[in-house]
Formats: sequence, structure tokens, C-alpha cells
Amino acid sequence: MESALSARDRVGVQDFLLLENYNSEAAFIENLRRRYREGLIYTYIGSVLVSVNPYRELEIYSKQNMERHRGVNFYEISPHIFALADNSYRALRTERRNQCILISGESGAGKTEASKKILQYYTHICPTRNNTHTIRERLLQSNPVLEAFGNAKTLRNDNSSRFGKYMDIQFDYKGAPIGGHILNYLLEKSRVAHQNHGERNFHIFYQLLEGGEEPLLKRLGLEKTNPQHYHYLVKGNCPRVSSINDKNGWKVVRNALTIIGFNEEEIQELMEIVASVLHLGNIQFGEDEEGETHITTGPQLQYLSQLLGVDGSVLQEALTHKKIVAKGEEVISQYLSVCSVLLSDFNTLDLCLYSHAFCLLVDEQTDEVYYSSKCSSIIGLLDIYGFEVFQHNSFEQFCINYCNEKLQQLFIELTLKSEQEEYEAEGIVWERVKYFNNKIICDLVEEKHKGIIAVLDEECLRRGDASDITFLEKLEDTLGGHAHFVTHKMANGKIRKAIGREEFRLVHYAGEVNYNVSGFLDKNNDLLYRHLKEVLCQSGNHIVSQCFHADELMDQRRPETAATQFKLSLAKLMEILMSKEPSYVRCIKPNDAKQPGRFDEVLVRHQVKYLGLMENLRVRRAGFAYRRNYEVFLERYKSLCPDTWPNWRGKLPEGVATLVKHLNYKPEEYKLGRCKIFIRFPRTLFVTEDALEAKKQTIAVTLQTSWRGYRERAKYHQIRHAVIVIQSWWRGVKGRRKAMHRRQAADTIRKFIKGFILRNEPRCPDNAYFLDHVRFSFLMKVKRNLPKSVLDKSWPRPPPSLTEASEHLHRMCIRNLVNDYCRRIQPEWKKQLEQKVVASAIFRGQKDCYPRSVPKLFVATRLEAEEINLKVLQTLGNDNKYGVAVTKYDRHGFRARMRQLLLTTSSAVLVQEAKIKQRIDYGTLLGNVTVIKLSPLLPNNTVLQPSLLKFHTPYSTHKFSSVTHNQCSINLFLARGKEGVIDFTSGSDLRVVKTKNGHLSVVRITHLLIKKYRAEECSGFG
Repeated sequence: MESALSARDRVGVQDFLLLENYNSEAAFIENLRRRYREGLIYTYIGSVLVSVNPYRELEIYSKQNMERHRGVNFYEISPHIFALADNSYRALRTERRNQCILISGESGAGKTEASKKILQYYTHICPTRNNTHTIRERLLQSNPVLEAFGNAKTLRNDNSSRFGKYMDIQFDYKGAPIGGHILNYLLEKSRVAHQNHGERNFHIFYQLLEGGEEPLLKRLGLEKTNPQHYHYLVKGNCPRVSSINDKNGWKVVRNALTIIGFNEEEIQELMEIVASVLHLGNIQFGEDEEGETHITTGPQLQYLSQLLGVDGSVLQEALTHKKIVAKGEEVISQYLSVCSVLLSDFNTLDLCLYSHAFCLLVDEQTDEVYYSSKCSSIIGLLDIYGFEVFQHNSFEQFCINYCNEKLQQLFIELTLKSEQEEYEAEGIVWERVKYFNNKIICDLVEEKHKGIIAVLDEECLRRGDASDITFLEKLEDTLGGHAHFVTHKMANGKIRKAIGREEFRLVHYAGEVNYNVSGFLDKNNDLLYRHLKEVLCQSGNHIVSQCFHADELMDQRRPETAATQFKLSLAKLMEILMSKEPSYVRCIKPNDAKQPGRFDEVLVRHQVKYLGLMENLRVRRAGFAYRRNYEVFLERYKSLCPDTWPNWRGKLPEGVATLVKHLNYKPEEYKLGRCKIFIRFPRTLFVTEDALEAKKQTIAVTLQTSWRGYRERAKYHQIRHAVIVIQSWWRGVKGRRKAMHRRQAADTIRKFIKGFILRNEPRCPDNAYFLDHVRFSFLMKVKRNLPKSVLDKSWPRPPPSLTEASEHLHRMCIRNLVNDYCRRIQPEWKKQLEQKVVASAIFRGQKDCYPRSVPKLFVATRLEAEEINLKVLQTLGNDNKYGVAVTKYDRHGFRARMRQLLLTTSSAVLVQEAKIKQRIDYGTLLGNVTVIKLSPLLPNNTVLQPSLLKFHTPYSTHKFSSVTHNQCSINLFLARGKEGVIDFTSGSDLRVVKTKNGHLSVVRITHLLIKKYRAEECSGFG
């Protein structure tokens, strides 16, 4: 906890005992505000935990946080409800003393959530055994059931507990939960019949209507409609709440009832009671002509009789008549008016029915989880209403505030007792503490014959016309002059204006409260007439028959009043709490709007006052503000003194004395006990903490230096040792491996030599290794030297024993290569090969240049039938065999003209569009064809025929008589002494043009393109 003191200016102090101005309520509230603003909702007052409702989910309740608080000292980490729960649990385990945790606060402050978090913590950290899982689940699932039947939406809280709950959790000697016991106090049963505007009835009514299954609702006579159809659910005019999902709530309650041990039949009977209360609220009465009262809503009465398992006529008579036993005689009379019915038992029947069912529900849960062994240890959880002050305070607020007076009395006594015991244990003189003792207020309420409860009971039992006003008058006669009691009649002029004529004021420890006596007598009587009890005792509903025993009819004594029952149960609760070691949780609501982050100072001051937090702080600060064990104190602050740093070797008290002497503590600032140091003023601790904060930098550097040196030395020694171990191991491995390799090598060489000697013998164990080696070596050689193509005829030479296998492998390899080649061949390449095969059959051995033309691809220059003019085709008929596009160059000017050369079976035809320009019969060519060798720029074989054949190349279209050529030109000698010249050059574009000197210039692109043109010429000339 001390670690957070350095940030106290921003987040406040974690313990109010460390407030410098502990008498200032403003300083107290400002510290709360700072912590709440930073999301720190928990603060200590010594061992008391103050909790402020954040109205939002906080990431501080995870399982990791539970583990963080397990077994940790109460003050070692930040305040948390888990720390308080763990502190109680460890005290239970180590000291074997029963514990109790008292949770209080006004509605909406977070009491129910606090009890849930404590239960969740225990179910997580406690050890398990065979049946503890079931016990844990039942303890956890008791919460949603009790909330459904005992919680309601109020103006201050959407899930307000309208009853007090005390739960004992039983643990075995190992600390595992083995059972539990639940007690309830003062259920606000008047809420069943009446709710203030903006409030609701108990949750279970709305959950049943919203989430109940259709068959169930039909059996209960209810409709899944708006709650406005039921009289008991409309008075608050708040049927639905945005923050409450009644449908999901029903599923949770339904599942929880099953887990805690209710079977289907019992759940059905329980829901029948809930439904019967709703039907009771809808019953209406009327008067006949004779003035007799009767029930006007027959269907409601029929449903009610069915649900309660009683005869309808008997129930109707019980609701419209009353039975009184006087001097052993029974007198039955009818109600004289509807108003008398509504003011009689009918008004209390539904309240008693619901409250009895609620008590039985609590008892049933206790029976399911209670462990009867006396050897068990106990942690009690008290979730009870805080001090309540409303604009209109009635009987319920009187009982609640009386309960808080008793708890405050217990709290002060136990706090002073624990303080005194600690001082005495440490050998420090106890200084008497001045505080307000509220025993005078408790006596004012509960004193025999003179107390308010005694006067109220007496007035309820008195014969005659007793009323709330006569009760108030009797209070004035009995308690007049009491310092903490005043009425309108007794008050002076100034106070009288603030007190009504039907009110009395009590001056509680937390402030003044006015109580309106209207309804005090009726609520205190809380009785059913005999005839209604007789009907309910005969009920076919087992839960109703258990709530109203037939033995009660035999008892002629008047039952105790509600106030007396509450006083007796509260006295038993005080006995239970006095027998246990208490811990306290005080819950505070920061605002009425339920908004996160909003801090209403007026509202918080009101609660601080009514929770008695300032009184508690003053009691704790009357002595010493801070106390710690010697070991903890010395361990934290030893670095501030050279004599105690880094370690103190002597006794702890001497070390602490040396430390405080070095820190210049004054004698009046501290005391040394047997095991603890006590510091009186917070500023002394703050100065010490600030000195530690300033010293941390030097300590950090020293620790870092020492740690780095130690770490590096340890790392060096570790590495050196590891290296030595690895070297030793590796040397051994290498030696053993080398020896093994040598043995294996010797065995292998021995087997190899023996196999070589016997290599020509039949296979036997002696030569098997050698033969296998030879076979393996040959196969690996074949693998490395496989042929790459079909034309590759190379193959490794096999040993004599593998000749036949080698031949088979060679054939398989060649076949596989052929198959691979055939699979990979493209359709275009396949067509080329087929053409090459045909050409080979024709030209192989017929032409000297054929072998050189084989690698050259055929070019598809043949004209299709669609490309030849239809008229030309009709002229030639079916005689056309081959056609190719050619270019003719004029003899004058070498102008290029496109032509088609068509070859038929008998002649060659030169065509210009649709006109046949020339026809040459093959017969005229015989004997007139010559082959000449031209420049490398021309094809190797060019077929020419003087005067008859046109030179069908891109170079010329002239008739010629002779041809001569040189390196880069061709000279054509024409008829009548004319001469033509064709020049060949290189350029970037392929073109044929006439130059200025009259020559025909042929420009080539590259050598490859010329080869392509040559191939085209060759294909053109055949």
C-alpha cells in the first residue's frame, strides 16, 4: 500500500487513516472524489473497506486478479474486495476463528454485487473435493433466486434488495466449502400490494409473465401480455425497465431453481403461489341489495381455488366472513361493507402468502446446502440495508434504521475492542477514546416496557379503539423528555414546522429522521384471521401447507408482532456476529442518476454521515494512524539507513530502532511494540515515503550494477561449464564414432575382397555384397549417364553379369524418350514432320541440296480456294493443284504488281485478279531449264528459262536472254540489246525500289530474314 503514497496528490491515499486532517469531512470526501475519478473505487479505513459504485464494468474482477490477491498480505497491494475476502479466509485457516463480513449501504450502493464478488472469489480460490462443485454451484445460484423473489426496482436502484440476508459459508479443515446456511430479515412484503410511482413489484412477477412458457402460463391462468392487466403490477406505473431483461431473468431463475434442488413439481407449486398473488390482486368485491359482501370476479376466484388447491366455496366464505375466537367460542360474522373487506384479512392474505413462501424458499435452499458437522469453520456474509431517510418514512424504515443502530453499536464496540487488544498485545498503553455511544438510542427503541417497540406492541394488544394516533399519544406520554425523541406536540416552534402532526422524530447516530405513524399498528399486527388459516392449512399445494401448519390452529396464544419478531431475530444476529471476527464493507452510491464518472458531493456526504465513516475514522485515529510488523517496515525502508542496508543481521526490533533513529523520528511520533511499530501522524510516514522515493534512483543504479555484474559472471561460468561439458561429450562421441567407422570399414573391405575373389562363382553369402555393389554401381552410373534424346546412342558399358539387364534397360529408356517426345510434340510441329516425311520420300537422293534443306521449316504460302477468284477457278475447273502469291516487277520502272501463280496438272498459270495473264505448259519447259549459281544473296538453286519463264522472285519480272552476276548485283541482258541490273544492300527495312541510276535495289534486313526469304523462294520454285 505504501508504494502508492508517492502519487497521493493525484489519486489520494489508499487508507483514510493516512489523511492529515482526519477530522475534516471535506478532506474525507475529496479523497474519495480523487480516487473515484481515477477509477479506484476501493479505499480502506484501517480494516474497513469503503466501496463506491462505479456504475460500469471494471477489469479488476478477472481470475488473474483473484490469483493476484490469493495469500497476499492485506496491505501489500491496492485496496480491493478480494483482499478483504482473502484476509478473512486466511484468518479462518490459520487462526481457526470464525469470520464474518458485514456489507452495508443504501439502495443502489452495490451491496448485492459486493456479496457476489466475495462468493465468486471463494468458489475460485478454495480447494476442491468430491462434492464441493455441487455446493459451490448451489451457493452461487442462490443469489439469482433470492434476487428474483426479494429484489425490486425502486427510485434509487433497478435491482434493490428489499430484505436483509445473512449467509454462513461452511468450510472443512482443508478450507474447502462444504455447506451453507441462509437467514433473511424483514422482507418488504407491503411492496406486493403497493408500489410508489416509478417503482415495480418483485422481479419474479414480471419474469414469469415475460419469460414463462405458454403451457405453464395457461395452467396458471395468466396471459403473456402487458403487466398492466394485473392490479398489483400497475400501481408504480413502471411495467418495464430498460436495464432489466425479464425474459432472460426467467431463464436464469428457472435454471437456478433446478441447480439448488427444486424438482419440476416444486417449481410448479412455487409458481402457483406467485400466480395466486396476482389473481388475489384482481379479485373485486360488491354488495347485494341486502348489503352483504360477495365476490364479483368469478374466474379469478376459480383460478385462485385451483392454484391454492382449496374448495372455491370455502375460500369465498373465508374471504367474505371473519371468524373470531373469544373465551373458547368461535364467532363467524360477515363483513358489512366492501371497505371493511379491503381493510381486513384480504389486505394481508396476499402479503402473508408471499412472505411465507419467500421464507420457505430460503429455508429450502438452506436445507440443500447445510452441513450439520460442528467441526466446520464459518465465514458469514451479511448483506443488509443501510440507513434509510426518505421524504415519507414508515414502519419499514423504522425497523431498518433500528437495525443499523444495532450494527453501529456492534461496530464501535468491536472496533474499540480490537484496537484495545492490539495495543495490549504490543505492550502499548491504551488511551481512552471519546466517541458517541448510541446505546441510548438502541435502548429508546428496544427497552422493555418503555421502548418504542414495547409501546407499539402494547397498543396493538390493547382492547378498544387503538389507532396510530393513540400509539403516538402514548409515545409522548411514555418517552416525553427523552433527548433523542420529539413529536410535533413536544417540539418548540422552530422544530415543530419540520414535524407533522402524525410524525415523531428520532435523533439517530447518523442524523434526525421523521417517522409517520400511519400504518404502524396494521403492519406490526401482521395477522390472519383464523378462518383463512384453516383454509390455507387444507391446501393441496404442498408449499402452502408447509407455510401454514395445522399446529398453529391449536395454539391459542397470540403470535408475536412483526416488530418483536424483528427485534428477536436481530438479537440473534448480534449474537452470531459477536461470536465471529468481523470485517466491514461500506458501500456508497456516487449519484442518483446511475451514471459512471459522476460524483454528487451532497449525496456522498449524506451517506458518509449515515454510514458513520467519520466516527469510525476518529476512533481509529484516536491512537496511531499507521502500524506495521517490524519485518515489513524494515524490509521496505532499510535502504534509508546505511546501518540497515542492504541487510540487517541483528534482531528486528533493534534494526527498526536503528532505522527510526537515523530518520530522526521524535519520541511522540512513534512507539515500538513487541512485534510492530506504531506511527502516530501520517506526515511522519509521508516524509519517510518521500525519502524512499528520492532514494529509489540511487538504489536502482546500485541494484542494476550489481545485478549486471552478477548476471554476466554467472553467465560466463555457465557458458564455460557448458563448453567443457560439450567438448568432453563431443570428444567421446567422435572417438566412439571413429572406432565404429574403422570397424565398419574393415568389415566392408574384407567382404569386398572376398566377393571380388569369388565374383565368378554362383551367388552366395561371401560374394553377395560384392555383386550387390557392382549392380548398385552400374545402376547409379546409368542414372547419371542416361541419354538426353532419341538421337543420343550412348550407353554405359555393363558388367558381364548385367548385360541382358542393360539391354532391357536401354530399350526401355529409348522407348520412354520416344513416348515423352511424342507426348510433348505440338500439332503444328507434328504437321511439319509429316510434311518432311512426305518430302523425304520424294526428294531424298534426288537433289544434292536436300540434306541441307531438311532443318528448314515449310512456310504455309499456299493459297486456299477462297483466295482465288471464282471465275479463274471455273476456267481451270478441277485441274488446280497449287497456288501461291507472287510479285511481278515491270521491266520499265520496276513497278511492283501482285500476281497469283497457279500450278495445274498440265501447266503453270499467272493470274491478275480475275484475268489469266499467261499460261505455260509443262511440255514447253522440257530441255529449256538451266540452273545457275548466283551470289550468296540469292537462293542456291534458282530455276530460270530464257525468254519463256518469268523470274518469280522479289528481284525481277523481266524476260532475259542471259544472266551474269557478281558479289552484290545481277546483270540481266535482255532482247534488243537492253540490260537490267539488280543491286543487293542491307538496311533496317525490307523493300524493293528503283534507284536514280535505273537499277532495281533490293534492301535486306538481316541474315536470318534473307534465309527466310530464300526458304520462301525455294518453296516457291519447288
